[in-house]
Amino acid sequence: MEPVQAVDAAIDTTRTAAGRSRARRAGRRAGVALVMGGVLLLGAACSSGGSATSSAKGDAAGGGADATPAPKTSAAVLTVSAKDGATDVTPAGFQVTVASGTLTNVEMTDKNGKAVPGQIASDGLSWKPGAALGVGTVYTVNAQAKDSAGLVAASTSSFTTLSPAKTVSTNDNISDNGTYGVGMIISVNFSKPVKNKDEVVKNIAFETNNGTVVKGHWFGGQRLDFRPEKYWKPGTKVTVKYRLKNVEVAPGVYGDVDRDEPFTIGRSQISTADAATHQMTVQKDGATVKTVPITAGNDDNPSWNGTMVISSREKVTRMNSATVSNVKGSEYDISDVPHAMRLTNSGTYVHGNYWGSSFGKSNASHGCISMQDAKGGEDASVAGKFFADSLIGDVVKVVNSKGKTVQPDNGLSGWNLSWASW
Repeated sequence: MEPVQAVDAAIDTTRTAAGRSRARRAGRRAGVALVMGGVLLLGAACSSGGSATSSAKGDAAGGGADATPAPKTSAAVLTVSAKDGATDVTPAGFQVTVASGTLTNVEMTDKNGKAVPGQIASDGLSWKPGAALGVGTVYTVNAQAKDSAGLVAASTSSFTTLSPAKTVSTNDNISDNGTYGVGMIISVNFSKPVKNKDEVVKNIAFETNNGTVVKGHWFGGQRLDFRPEKYWKPGTKVTVKYRLKNVEVAPGVYGDVDRDEPFTIGRSQISTADAATHQMTVQKDGATVKTVPITAGNDDNPSWNGTMVISSREKVTRMNSATVSNVKGSEYDISDVPHAMRLTNSGTYVHGNYWGSSFGKSNASHGCISMQDAKGGEDASVAGKFFADSLIGDVVKVVNSKGKTVQPDNGLSGWNLSWASW
């Protein structure tokens, strides 16, 4: 071989070897690419959702398999009769109700955290407080209920009851810790007519130490009297519990008093004045202790028949015929009638008399029952002793008079009304 040819052959050999080397490198690169492609394909095959299409749909739906399901809502709907934040809410008639469920718990408190007692109805659909709410008071209500699936609904609210612009004054005829006779009738007078009479009666309670039942009776719209069926038992301890401040006694008008008034019934004294015999028999604790001569109303002005009760006592008082209706005959004005005890609003008294002399003989008064006395009132006189032995609430019966039976609202004469009608 020529030298030139040898050189060319060497060059060709070198090129051929280099080509094979490049081919091998290219093959290796292709193999790596295939391996990487396999990894990529494998990764795609294991992606969430099983395919690229399903994964895209999941992402478009807002989170795919990692999204939290929305919580279920109770079908129970709670309603509080006073709106949250309301003011001037009427205390009466408040309630919590539920629809499409049943109440499980209701808690109501005032601004001091004091619980308001109340009860869920037997059907589980409502709750009411045990008594009328207070006026001018902030209350908070927490209520829970559940539906048929057991899902719970809850409500929290607060409101303020009204402060009344108008009130009615309440006055009765007893004093704290006083002692009264067995015929005592508690008479409550209101300064304005009462419309919601049942609510008023419900909020005046009588608590006794021996279970005596006391019932109220209305005489018109402003007077409410209370008594038991029969005369009180001697020694009875009584407490009148007024709870009227939160009671709407008439539209827009509220009571003015929440207080307790204790009193005691003393011994029994029942006196019977017989207008036919002109004598009065006095019984104390069931035994006759004395009989005293009296004079009752004359034929033109006869005394009332019936059961009356001493409602006030005055050592000396003035009696004027101008203050008494339907007086027949001569007028009178006596400025110093001694030992006077009122029996009726119409002017009947049992009292001492220093100007007459018909005791035990005839009826000469203008309707009163009178006994011997001295001017100015003598403690040792018949009238003076009777006065000293008497209490407000003692019973005085008048029989055999030519007059009519006293009306039950004339003084404390409610004993003339049957218990069934009381």
